[in-house]
Amino acid sequence: MNRREALKLMASGVAATAVAELPANVSGVERVERWAPYEIRLTGPATGNPFADVVVSAEFTRGARTVKVDGFYDGGGAYRVRWMPDELGEWRWVTRSSTKNLAARSGSFVCVPPQAVVGSAPNRGPVHVTDRFHFRYADGTPYFPFGTTCYAWVFENERLQEATLTNLAWYGFNKVRMCVLPKVFDAGEPERHPFPRSNGKLDFTHFDVEYFRHLERRVADLGTIGVEADVILFHPYGKLWGYDQMPQELNERYVRYVIARLGSLRNVWWSLANEYDLLKGWKTSDWDHLFHVIEQADVSTHLRSVHYSKGMYDYAQPWVTHASLQTYDFDKTAEWKQAWGKPIIFDEVQYEGNLWRRWGNLTGEELTRRFWMAVTAGAYCTHGEVIACKGAKDGLSADGGVLLGESPARIAFLRRLVEETGIGLEQFQDAYYRSAGRPGELYLYYFDFHRPANYAFPLPEGTRFRAELIDPWAMTITPLPGTFSGKSELDLAERPYQVVRFRKV
Repeated sequence: MNRREALKLMASGVAATAVAELPANVSGVERVERWAPYEIRLTGPATGNPFADVVVSAEFTRGARTVKVDGFYDGGGAYRVRWMPDELGEWRWVTRSSTKNLAARSGSFVCVPPQAVVGSAPNRGPVHVTDRFHFRYADGTPYFPFGTTCYAWVFENERLQEATLTNLAWYGFNKVRMCVLPKVFDAGEPERHPFPRSNGKLDFTHFDVEYFRHLERRVADLGTIGVEADVILFHPYGKLWGYDQMPQELNERYVRYVIARLGSLRNVWWSLANEYDLLKGWKTSDWDHLFHVIEQADVSTHLRSVHYSKGMYDYAQPWVTHASLQTYDFDKTAEWKQAWGKPIIFDEVQYEGNLWRRWGNLTGEELTRRFWMAVTAGAYCTHGEVIACKGAKDGLSADGGVLLGESPARIAFLRRLVEETGIGLEQFQDAYYRSAGRPGELYLYYFDFHRPANYAFPLPEGTRFRAELIDPWAMTITPLPGTFSGKSELDLAERPYQVVRFRKV
């Protein structure tokens, strides 16, 4: 589409916009980066209830391939259709709607390779599963999730939201578990909800477009610093406002609306719910149905899972891409991987903090240990903290803000070690201690709370390795002289949490 065609479409009530991140500036640019949001802007009816009464979509076509994408109402007579093009070349589009002035609009763009942007994380595309138990970006780059938890950060004031982003970038977390629906938290009543308030009650027939504009901007901000947004669609913590009593028809409309608004962002994952089993009025079939809704509505096929409290969801279901666990029973990892054939993320292993609640007072040392236990089991782990400090903001877990704990720096150190390997780790069977790596290439031994003075490592014969002693807490790596092959006995430090890494010469 050239500039003249774009101006003509704008004059007739439709504009096509190529954007690198949201929010976008209106432009007639026809070159669109692969895996960047592309937005069609339309003008239509504003009377009645356009959220429920007006349906709009677009079909994007390249050669024999056609992708149908649902649009949404953005208030003030504005309608949008957003999509993340995933294939290079020329795409043509046409809109569909029962509303006359929204239908049969057309245009085109050329999808080009991603360009580097100063101050922004590389555009590597969305994250997908690879090698059954691990992850990679769409461009083939390995991705290792080292995430944290900040459920309600988008409901905080702007200063604390900016502090949250700064802390995430500083400590190198690359995934955030965050909620779309508000929860009861220390700041009290949030400034806005996903639904507008009328006479002190939520109006569930409409959506609050200002809230969703803010939400999508913050998700895009996470993408700019290289953080995946694990977007939690439901949770049991909003009973004060009636979120737990929404009928299934409304739940489905809400899910479709969120996907229409956020699904074009490459750094989005879908978590259907946090502690889904605490929503007592729901049946398993209700959750299964909403998974199918996500499958149908999300044409970009972002990752999908659900998180539980006590009753584990059936992660073997084909519509689930990975397991999102609330447990620290790391020894069952191999059993679960065999049963489900999918990656495992221990998304809640309790929190570093000082709360009176049992789940909220781990030491930084113990949370660091749990990360090592997960990684050396061939899985992944998620951080969280709830540190109450008089006169200071609580930890990042619920509300966002400044990280105060001792574990984030040590988790970042572990992330660097894993990323140096460039491969997903798998657990090995050792007679005594936990070990992981890749056969013949890499062996990572973690001694947990044991403190041996020495150990004979059963390395393969005929292959030479270099060895390093690693201290997960001091964050030090000490190379050992020489090379090793076959059964190799090393003197150790006689303290807990020792690590030895062998890498093929």
